[in-house]
Amino acid sequence: MFKFRESPKPLIWSYTLLLALGLEAGALIFQYLLDYGPCALCVQIRATLFGALILAITGKIFTARSIQVLLAFMLVLLMAFLLYQSYQVLGIERYWFESSCTLSDPFPSWLPLHLWLPAIFEPWELCGYTPEIIKGITMAEVLIVTAGVSLALSIWHLIDQLKSQ
Repeated sequence: MFKFRESPKPLIWSYTLLLALGLEAGALIFQYLLDYGPCALCVQIRATLFGALILAITGKIFTARSIQVLLAFMLVLLMAFLLYQSYQVLGIERYWFESSCTLSDPFPSWLPLHLWLPAIFEPWELCGYTPEIIKGITMAEVLIVTAGVSLALSIWHLIDQLKSQ
């Protein structure tokens, strides 16, 4: 009979939880206190971070080895997607490629986050630039570095989970 092996709760879930909450809080501070509205791509990044938050909470709750491996694999995919989204934002900001987003619905009809939680997921502006965080470093630059580090950590965690099986 298949038996679940317990594993210790890895630090990756605490890191992911703090990362998602921190980036979401920062985005909301920029939106509501500093009046920098999000674009459609930015709210999609918020949705990706919301997914990471759900994965982190699930990873902290369920300690069965097989569930941890599945969650680790899902985290790698989610962080890779976050890196891709970050690259898109930075590319639009730096004019590496001609692209823009519209104010049309940023989510599919079967998951209208912009209607369910408009305070977080409703786009206010068109894509084009991200605000400066500190000393000329923009939000897009911080996001791409953060996403790259998060992807590397999640791959490392997945490899560690697979080796310990």
